[in-house]
Amino acid sequence: MPLASPTGAAGVGGCGYRGRVTDDILAAVADGVGHATLNRPKALNALSFAMLRELAGVMKAWVDDPEVGLVVLDGAGERGFSAGGDIRELRDFALEGRQEEAQAFFRAEYRLDDLIAEFPKPVVALMDGITMGGGIGLTGHATVRVVTERSRLAMPETRIGFTPDVGGSYLLSRAPGELGTYLGLNAATMDAADAIHAGFADVLVPSEHLGHLVQALAERADPGTPAEIVRLFDETPGQSRLALKRDWIDACYSASTVAGIIERLRALAAGERVGGVAAAESADPDAAANAASAADELEALSPTGLTFTLAAIRRARTLPELRDVFEQEFRLVTWFMRQHDLLEGIRAQVVDKDRNPKWSPASLAEVDAGLVQRVLTEAVAEPVWADRPAA
Repeated sequence: MPLASPTGAAGVGGCGYRGRVTDDILAAVADGVGHATLNRPKALNALSFAMLRELAGVMKAWVDDPEVGLVVLDGAGERGFSAGGDIRELRDFALEGRQEEAQAFFRAEYRLDDLIAEFPKPVVALMDGITMGGGIGLTGHATVRVVTERSRLAMPETRIGFTPDVGGSYLLSRAPGELGTYLGLNAATMDAADAIHAGFADVLVPSEHLGHLVQALAERADPGTPAEIVRLFDETPGQSRLALKRDWIDACYSASTVAGIIERLRALAAGERVGGVAAAESADPDAAANAASAADELEALSPTGLTFTLAAIRRARTLPELRDVFEQEFRLVTWFMRQHDLLEGIRAQVVDKDRNPKWSPASLAEVDAGLVQRVLTEAVAEPVWADRPAA
């Protein structure tokens, strides 16, 4: 539920922000709750560079504000929390050769996501409606992550020839079995039950109760226990459709290469047994059709984006801390911003909307596996945290 009526002048009062910050970020403190709202509903609250800086300023001010006991994050409008980063802005950076600005965008975004993850006070994130990409970065690492019956979550980066970032590869790498591999490669969308099952959310609260939830958080006796208050409003989600697919996803997506994954999906769809799993015996009644559809999706996506994404998720499993994963993602996005496929993907999906990208290279066999490993591990000139060694 978005902030209803921000009051006061823009800027800082006392230790923290009071009232409106800018047109795109609303922030207010009342009854011990710092309430920050993404307020760009016509663009589905897409995160611009300016918004990232503004929200970071708000959150930093609230760290030491004695009047803020907990923070609520939400998005304005009926469609959702956020569709993610403003990829049109990123495209402009790339086309105009403004690589340093692109790096500064991602550096600011990851530092903000990390600030939320490490925030010394509870952060309650309301993921009502569409929450994707950069929106996951703001919410997926919060203390209490709330979804509703309207929630639709995804890491959709491979649709534009890119790779999951904002700590998304950390969440994907820690999802049960190979579900994260599937979600990351296929850019699959999760409903509330799926998001909870995959570890992207904690509780389901009906959207009609979000206003009452925020009010209850303001009236709480102990600012350190928002989870218990949220539980007063939660409902048990229905069966996760993603969970039903777990058997064939684990069998197919455990292959070591994207080509191997596609081969297994085709075999399963054709009635063959893969990794001890047969479509006819799967908990998913549509396993054969779903496996065939998943293979079709992969064959339409950027071979480069898919190859790098699979390697990134697998390597993220071995990285102990979220910051290590952020640094890996930063190395990846720095490289991707100079590549054909990202610009072509944005053109095809967002600018011209012809949905007909021309990937280069056009096949998985042409992607240099050695290049993937170098990009994943080689240090960049200015990492997200200058004092942190490359993982």
